[in-house]
Amino acid sequence: MASADDLPLSESFGVFVGVAGLDWLTDGQAEPLKAIAIAVAAGVVIMAARHWRRSRRKD
Repeated sequence: MASADDLPLSESFGVFVGVAGLDWLTDGQAEPLKAIAIAVAAGVVIMAARHWRRSRRKD
């Protein structure tokens, strides 16, 4: 089970704001569903990388 330190909430929120902001600046409108999907995917990648690094440190 993941602890609160493992969940990349601030990083995911930053990705969401960045993607939505870039959409808004380039297209004139933000696509929140696309931004949420990318933020969740980035959060999963960050969490997996943290887990992998932690498991490599224990060896």
